[in-house]
Amino acid sequence: MSVLLRSAALTNFETVAHACGLDASALVAEIGLPARCLAEPDLLLPAGQVCALLELAAKRGGEPAFGLRMAMSRRLSNLGPLGLLLRDQPTLRHALDTLATHIHRHNEALSVSVVEADGFVAIREETVLERHLPVRQAVEMGMGTTFRVLALFLGEGWRPHSVTFRHEAPGHRAWHRQLFGGAVHFGQEFNEIVCRAADLEAPNPGADPIMARYAKGLLQGEHGPQTRMSDRVRRLAIVLLPRKHCRADVVAQHLGMSRRTVSNYLAAEGTTFGQVVDDMRRELLAQYRDGGRRSLSEVALLLGFSELSAFSRWHRQKFGFSARSMTRKDF
Repeated sequence: MSVLLRSAALTNFETVAHACGLDASALVAEIGLPARCLAEPDLLLPAGQVCALLELAAKRGGEPAFGLRMAMSRRLSNLGPLGLLLRDQPTLRHALDTLATHIHRHNEALSVSVVEADGFVAIREETVLERHLPVRQAVEMGMGTTFRVLALFLGEGWRPHSVTFRHEAPGHRAWHRQLFGGAVHFGQEFNEIVCRAADLEAPNPGADPIMARYAKGLLQGEHGPQTRMSDRVRRLAIVLLPRKHCRADVVAQHLGMSRRTVSNYLAAEGTTFGQVVDDMRRELLAQYRDGGRRSLSEVALLLGFSELSAFSRWHRQKFGFSARSMTRKDF
């Protein structure tokens, strides 16, 4: 079953494509997406095909910031029911926690986590697909959209302390500087937006708790019962693995269920908790080692292993060769 996202993710695709001299409808047809995905925001589309569409448009249009340009005029309404829920949170901190908890209802391939230390907050994002596909444009679109959410709360003149991307820098960075300001860095460990923790405490005078409860009910009723348990576990694994908390009992607690109930749901889908986590580790491993910028010790920690030796044993068991001999062609 494909990882899905709402077609609202393609908001502004036609506008940016036209500015780059491209025929948006022809590109959509070439990738195999339905033509109406550019007009109807609530279709569910395979995330892999959407990522492929963005990469194709960036290449054909000669615009390495294609996804970022799509995000520059995003509004909360583009997030559907999730946007309504964010709008009525009492503070930006509450809004970010809500975004991290519910972003999968807008985009199942995207995971958001909030990490706080020394007076700063890092909003980290991961875009993970079933196969190791290029996601540069999707990553920049997601980061740009999150920045727009922050700016809507903090004011259009607000700028973050820093913005970092895991991929390498493009040939020109004018669009990045226009949106984020000057503190944009590439080739870093995480895709993240860093701001001062104090920025998150400003009250939202327009927050309506009654509307927030309504929006939450709308959001939970949208996909809740239909979402596969394995997909829900995958999304939690992305956040919990680097914290070394990705255990069946912890995941069950996050889901508000018993461990046995989660196991029963997974068994009905023909899988187990261990298999889901292993698959997630394989997918993340391909991304973390892409470009070879990380040491094996760093990779081991990001995948939730407490020691390099434990990662090495897992790697040999799963792939049949040592982690030290791994190259990009092995993925």
